[in-house]
Amino acid sequence: MPKKAFRIKPPEPEIEVNKPREQSMWQNPWNFSLLYFILMFAFFYFFQASLGEQRQVIPYSQFQEYLNNNQVAECVVSEKKITGTLKIQDEKGRPKLFSTVPLKDDVLVKQLNQHGVKYTVRYDDNWLNNLIFGWILPMLFIFAIWGFISRRLGSMGGNFLNIGKHKARIHASEQTKVTFEDVAGVEEAELELEEVIEFLKNPQYFQRLGGHMPKGVLLVGPPGTGKTLLAKAVAGEAGVPFFSISGSEFIEMFVGVGAARVRDLFDQARKKAPCIIFIDELDAIGRQRGGPLSVGGNDEREQTLNQLLVEIDGFDTSKGVVVLAATNRPEILDKALLRAGRFDRQIVVDKPDLQGREAILKIHTKDLELANDVDLHLIARRTPGLVGADLANVANEAAILAARRRREAVTTKDFEDAIERIIAGPEKKHNSMGKEEKHRVAYHESGHALVAVTVPTGEPVHKVSIIPRGVGALGYTLQLPVKEKFLATKLELLDQVAILLGGRVAEELAFGDVSTGAQNDLERATEIAHKMVCDFGMSDKLGPRTYGKKTVSPFLGSVTTEDRNYSDESAELIDQEIGRIITESHQRVLDILQEKRQSLDLLARTLEEREVLSGDEVEEIITEAVEKKTD
Repeated sequence: MPKKAFRIKPPEPEIEVNKPREQSMWQNPWNFSLLYFILMFAFFYFFQASLGEQRQVIPYSQFQEYLNNNQVAECVVSEKKITGTLKIQDEKGRPKLFSTVPLKDDVLVKQLNQHGVKYTVRYDDNWLNNLIFGWILPMLFIFAIWGFISRRLGSMGGNFLNIGKHKARIHASEQTKVTFEDVAGVEEAELELEEVIEFLKNPQYFQRLGGHMPKGVLLVGPPGTGKTLLAKAVAGEAGVPFFSISGSEFIEMFVGVGAARVRDLFDQARKKAPCIIFIDELDAIGRQRGGPLSVGGNDEREQTLNQLLVEIDGFDTSKGVVVLAATNRPEILDKALLRAGRFDRQIVVDKPDLQGREAILKIHTKDLELANDVDLHLIARRTPGLVGADLANVANEAAILAARRRREAVTTKDFEDAIERIIAGPEKKHNSMGKEEKHRVAYHESGHALVAVTVPTGEPVHKVSIIPRGVGALGYTLQLPVKEKFLATKLELLDQVAILLGGRVAEELAFGDVSTGAQNDLERATEIAHKMVCDFGMSDKLGPRTYGKKTVSPFLGSVTTEDRNYSDESAELIDQEIGRIITESHQRVLDILQEKRQSLDLLARTLEEREVLSGDEVEEIITEAVEKKTD
């Protein structure tokens, strides 16, 4: 990396990060629930007291007199008291309420029936049961329901009143420990971000000539390449606060909440300037508006996106606020996000090359106890196409395997097993294959290995195994690339098709029949042939042009749409050319294996006995078979 220039570090602003917002005691849902409980208790207490004041306590003899005069309307009889209503009205025109202490009277029921009084007999409840079941349990039930509702409201932003507050995690300059020393394999992206770091440290240096930094920087690349790590490293190098939030965290069930959170986030960032706002998975809110599937234009996501566009346009770049965002779906982002003045600088964080993978492995293994036989360069060669997250997983799996095997250090064998576990799946300890299936799989994998060694552009065979791994993988042949390749010639693609067909052709020669084990090989071979004809223009009959217009995600690899832009006659020619490539490759592989049949038989027999062969062992077996044939 070139020497970094003009590292003038201004005094860091004194900030208070993650300081909780001051709340009134009544904004706490538990305090509110306690107040509710007290008010309900007081209400029932005074209600009962008011009823007691209205009810007149009379002697039992007076009650008998009222009863004999047919002045009792209804009553409730219990062991300790009799309460009821008289037919006499008070001065306000309401029936009088009475209460009296009863005597042991066996004829009371007969008297009540005789005078036509409606009565109810009630046994006195235990005061403890009355307290528990009449007061405590109902109040606890109400308290629990309110607490549950309060927690649900609290999950939407602290409480219901704070639902529009942003959810960004704020890290102070001293909290962001990640720097460029923790990042590797993305040197080009680091160089692009150096200007952002220098601007945050010394914005006056750029402003003295009238220039200003871009408001938004968009990091695009495949998943796991370190986009989020790079954003943290920028904040760590610049020594400024770091606002981190995911795009999906803006969206809630209520329309307008996302826009409110965007406003609050930028308001807080302006107060902490200079700082970095990092929005991960920007495509969650920045998806293209409109289109054939659009139903309305006022949904929550579009309002949030509109507010984000307004805020990016509105803030002053001289304040030192830089917006970083990351996505692996740049093709679906709204065009308004990518125009000049917003996210007008895009930095590609691509998969690392051989040197990058080796540097990443050095970072992830610096805390591991490595054995002397570990060669990180060889491990980097073994992992083409893997990104930083995958390599971190390889190092972690190797350490776990070494600890499980009671080793004192992590060995090369642990790294190889970890790579195979990640690429092909975990090894199945209990091999349930029968003898005949194992014999067939041995010939199948031997066919792949023998063709890979024979074709001119085949990569060296590193390992051949017939131990089942993962889902449906009964065996595998691993090849070790000699160097990184970014282009493929027509000859190389034809050799790849031949290697893929080697397993099926070996079964044809050895057993006179084929099995379903070549399904994935045929699928991949057909895909290569289809791309040669339709995408790469490698068909002499169809000429140098492409067939079919595809919309492909550049970093996820999935085809979103495909439009047919050719005639039925061309489609028939395409099928014929794909069939021709597969048929000619099949015959080519058949000729190779018939010529080397002795090597095929010896390799399959040895593989069936040992189950795993290294690349050197495969070469020795082939050489031995050639020598026997010569003798």
